[in-house]
Amino acid sequence: MELKLINDQGAAGTTSVADAIFGREFNESLVHQIVVAYQANARRGTRKQKERSEIAKSTRKPWRQKGTGRARAGMASSPLWRGGGKIFAASPDENFAHKVNRKMMRAGMTSILSQLAREDRIRVVDEFKVEAPKTKLLAQKVKAMGFDEVLVITDEVDQNLELSSRNLPNVAVLPVRQTNPVALVRFPHVLLTRKALARLEEMYK
Repeated sequence: MELKLINDQGAAGTTSVADAIFGREFNESLVHQIVVAYQANARRGTRKQKERSEIAKSTRKPWRQKGTGRARAGMASSPLWRGGGKIFAASPDENFAHKVNRKMMRAGMTSILSQLAREDRIRVVDEFKVEAPKTKLLAQKVKAMGFDEVLVITDEVDQNLELSSRNLPNVAVLPVRQTNPVALVRFPHVLLTRKALARLEEMYK
């Protein structure tokens, strides 16, 4: 498998990559599973609803059991009443996590990378740096390489790159150890440095 190698001005040749990582068949159901699992595992329990025991209402019986012609009622905090407690109330301790085996995650990630390679959406660059922490410099660099929206994966993200990229909604910079399925499927193009490529091949071999 060959990936296109570029420099700051555009195309510059090709580079060989491992077929085991960039030449797999696309497994759509597995990719869907790991994307959903990644988003679910990032979710935090921020919801809170009150159960009937937490409602600030009197526990006195609203009216006597028989003889009024109305339905039986025990207390005003009943979930059947307006302002009453919630049945099966949401709790901040709720666990949204999905379990994904290591082999499944590895297979899903290589499936995504292989599909990106087949669609010619991956480029490789020797290194990716900016001279100063300026958003304008990074935007100009990305545009000169021929990208409008791109995910940049580097071996390490230095301070200049981190500060330059955080105000660009169409550019994301990640260290290779934080590469995830959601970022890979979100962006139309992926730019890998040579060191990041070597780390990916080592991680998923």
